[in-house]
Amino acid sequence: MADEPSLGELGRLIQLMRGDIRDDMAQINSRLDKVVSVERYDPEQAGLRKDIADLTKTVEGLAAQRERDADRVTQTRRWIVASVVIPLVGIVIPLIAMLRGAGT
Repeated sequence: MADEPSLGELGRLIQLMRGDIRDDMAQINSRLDKVVSVERYDPEQAGLRKDIADLTKTVEGLAAQRERDADRVTQTRRWIVASVVIPLVGIVIPLIAMLRGAGT
């Protein structure tokens, strides 16, 4: 019988357990105040998925535009080479031939 708690000790233990439970419930309630409801979460997630899909399409469109611009720059460079360098070579080669012919 000496190992058994008295009624006073049991009362104190019960009061301590009630206090612990109250603290635990307060912590749970404070966390629940920060939780987003499913009714709000689902539409927000759907909106985010739509925004991401729209941004993906925009980025793909910009990548395609960048490729077209790069092709346009390449074509412009080719045109410049064809319109400037080739006629210049066409003038320089006969000039060199003429100077060699005049020197002999």
